[in-house]
Amino acid sequence: ADCRYTCHQECRGLIQLDCRRPSQCQSQLSPESTLLPPCSQNVTQTGEEEKPEPPTVQEIKQKIEKYNAKVTNCLLMKLNDDGTYTGFIKVHLKLRRPVTVPAGLRPQSIYDALKEVNLAEMTDKRTSFYLPLDAIKQLHISSTTTVSEVIQGLLKKFMVVDNPQKFALFKEMRKDGQVLFQKLPLTEYPLYLRLLAGPDTDALSFVLKENETGEVEWDAFSIPELQNFLMILDKEEKDKIQQVHRKYERFKQRLQQTLKEARGKPG
Repeated sequence: ADCRYTCHQECRGLIQLDCRRPSQCQSQLSPESTLLPPCSQNVTQTGEEEKPEPPTVQEIKQKIEKYNAKVTNCLLMKLNDDGTYTGFIKVHLKLRRPVTVPAGLRPQSIYDALKEVNLAEMTDKRTSFYLPLDAIKQLHISSTTTVSEVIQGLLKKFMVVDNPQKFALFKEMRKDGQVLFQKLPLTEYPLYLRLLAGPDTDALSFVLKENETGEVEWDAFSIPELQNFLMILDKEEKDKIQQVHRKYERFKQRLQQTLKEARGKPG
């Protein structure tokens, strides 16, 4: 509040300042010591910006009407009497590693979904499975649905029994020809972000990826799961080594071919 120190919200607990002497702190602060975030939404300068006022029901109604006017399909948002609203989001699954699913079970039917039958609890057998690359899942959610609940819902739909902490939801944005990813906190509301961005998926889309930020609590996983991680990492390492070998082998062949063609030529 005194020195106007700026940092990421998630980094706030790691910052150590001697705020008992605010005047000295302010005089010693330099532009180089200020942490600037990649997006302005992460900037925390004042208490008012840290906790913005929630939109009123009338403002939400106007935003929904504006949103629905741009929708080219039937996936509209609907305002409820209690001020909440429902709508649809699409999530791209960009998982590079296999997930753990029950072995020998039939796919979930509409009947199972309506009755909330959890097929994963019907067997203790597990197997690893690669989800289709860049698969897309459409979800009907509420304005009160958090990122954590979206992740758990996706895993349930695909009968994935892995710990939800292995995964993270990102928002993907396109700006100036670049694709930008930003990890969403578990308490964020994806439908509100969709409402603000509009229905255009080029402006904003959601992506489920592996959580590789170091925030995973490895103690929460069992020994077989940790051993499976090691096997996956070993396989990825071997694949990378083979890629490098093939790259330099092709380069070597081109050099040899060039030298062969150059023999006998003057110079």
